[in-house]
Amino acid sequence: MSGLLRICTAGSVDDGKSTLIGRMLYDAKGVYEDTVQAIEKASKNRVAGPIDFSLFTDGLKAEREQGITIDVAYRYFATPKRKFILADTPGHEQYTRNMATGASTADVAVLLVDARNGVRVQSRRHARIARLLGINDFVLAINKMDLVDYSREVFDGIVSDFDEILRGSNYHPIPLSALQGDNVTTNSDKTPWFTGKPLLTFLEDVEVDRKLTAKPFRMAVQLVSRPDDTFRGYQGQIASGIIRRGDAITVLPSGRSSRVKRIATWDGDLEMAHAPMSVTLTLEDEIDISRGDVLVTGQNAPFVEKVFDAEMVWMDERPLDPHRVYLLKQGTRIVSAEVNHGLVLNQIGAATITASRPLVFDRYTDNRTTGSFILIDPSTNFTAGAGMITSAVQHEHSASAAKPSAAERLVKLAREAATDADAVEAVRLALEEILK
Repeated sequence: MSGLLRICTAGSVDDGKSTLIGRMLYDAKGVYEDTVQAIEKASKNRVAGPIDFSLFTDGLKAEREQGITIDVAYRYFATPKRKFILADTPGHEQYTRNMATGASTADVAVLLVDARNGVRVQSRRHARIARLLGINDFVLAINKMDLVDYSREVFDGIVSDFDEILRGSNYHPIPLSALQGDNVTTNSDKTPWFTGKPLLTFLEDVEVDRKLTAKPFRMAVQLVSRPDDTFRGYQGQIASGIIRRGDAITVLPSGRSSRVKRIATWDGDLEMAHAPMSVTLTLEDEIDISRGDVLVTGQNAPFVEKVFDAEMVWMDERPLDPHRVYLLKQGTRIVSAEVNHGLVLNQIGAATITASRPLVFDRYTDNRTTGSFILIDPSTNFTAGAGMITSAVQHEHSASAAKPSAAERLVKLAREAATDADAVEAVRLALEEILK
């Protein structure tokens, strides 16, 4: 069983996400006694009893005043069986981008639904974002069952509604009351018809299929280490797969090949390393490798393309402008890029991205690290959008498009140049060719 499980909450506003997380932390003795005492003093919502469990995660002043979650709150706790990192994410539509941030590293999503209201728009949106971000294991937590007299008919109706939304994923429906503690850490006698595991037991036992070491080897170069003239190493974190000393390796996008000479770490050389270890690789041959290049092995090569399709979540209050150039960060490489159509704050949509230089990537469903990217507004350095790559747009598709104009060719040459001097020379040569 894996030692660490990353969890995020999801669902509509006021469905009880923070209260549920606080109740689970409290019942599992995952908070210190002085924290409990401080929360008891700070509790203003006496309808919730002597303690307002939501305050264990809602730490901002605005959150406590309004009784809502605004930012993502991370909490660590452990039981004798497992260690957990909990990300309590907001339910309001205007904070959808925060929810996407919290879900981006999660293994399991706890999708809450108010038993009185059933499935709402934000419930569907959060479920879709979680699926887009590669989460395949869900807890369908139907909360506030105490307010519908623990009705099995209500529970079954909501589960039926989610069959279509979560089809193809692994999900475990649980009727519970975060306020009363029913089916949170132990089974409740108020739901004798429910024979499944309570929430905490399920999270302790669930096996998440990460398969990082079973995937093809990928490592983006973060730094070229050159402490003296006798050593040249390529440092980075292994995104997936296994690497052994002597393995044949290919550098992308250049396509040059060599073999691994050493796998160096702070504690000494290794014969083998695997994801998600951070290592320094040295090669048998002198190859021009720089930050942003990707080291791969085997036959399952990634895509090396400038144009690809992706699902995007827009996070900037300033709408995405298809006429603007953004910075795209994918792995350790940053390039300029354009998007084919606009999006507005918190909107989710498919888009085609055209980068100024070739990127090395996989589909997000195959590799969450090499298949993801962010868009940065160059004028503010704000992370404006996050994307999950769905497929590459192959050269055949590009060839069928209209032939670019002379002006477009010149702009393209200037953008792809490494330096200003290279850009001037490339444009000069192109102009001479055009004017012949």
